[in-house]
Amino acid sequence: MSKQIFNGLRRIAFAAGYALLLPAAALAEGPLATPNTFAPASTPAHEITQAAIFMLGITGAIFVVVGGLLAYAVIRYRRRPDDDGSEPAQVFGSAQVELAWTIIPVLIVVVMFLTTARMIFAIQDAPKPKSALDITVVGHQFWWEVRYPKLGIVTANEIHVPVSRATYFKLLSADVIHSFWVPQLAGKTDLFPDHVNETWILPTHTGIYKGQCAQFCGTEHALMLLRVYVDTP
Repeated sequence: MSKQIFNGLRRIAFAAGYALLLPAAALAEGPLATPNTFAPASTPAHEITQAAIFMLGITGAIFVVVGGLLAYAVIRYRRRPDDDGSEPAQVFGSAQVELAWTIIPVLIVVVMFLTTARMIFAIQDAPKPKSALDITVVGHQFWWEVRYPKLGIVTANEIHVPVSRATYFKLLSADVIHSFWVPQLAGKTDLFPDHVNETWILPTHTGIYKGQCAQFCGTEHALMLLRVYVDTP
């Protein structure tokens, strides 16, 4: 596939995705009362949203094409009052059609794979700046312990980070599997006992961003909420 065709498909997919998501996201900036993954306010969240919009554009285009062909077939070849009941002409196979519905899906999957891989590596391989704030988050049943190692501060269920400055999280669990998720700031990252996972954010707007545990962890899982306060330095 040439670079021009690939870039053309990307532009079409992004345009379709934005058209579908515009009413939901309303191009909001800053924190929302209801967390929305399509209103990113942090660098990693922007990467994830771009990939999601691209995927939605592709799948939306597939839906339109398949639905349109189905509607055409239903209308064009419906039974009519003057039909004599004879059997229509039978088609027993077409090499061209079979090649098309094999090659096109493979190309679509390859494009989606490459887009997803680029997004994952862009987030995971981002260099950590020296000015980054380090925070350790420990998931408990059913609350969040937040430690600031260099500041000697510990809080519960709320995190304070500076705007326009990277914050790197070390994520641990004190008991069962939890999942750290602040939709407008970053993707989900699981917390495991005796294992450290990491994630990072770089907020672009001040305000209070709501998060939650995204992995069912017990009877009071729904109460395991989180607030991230993005403040001026």
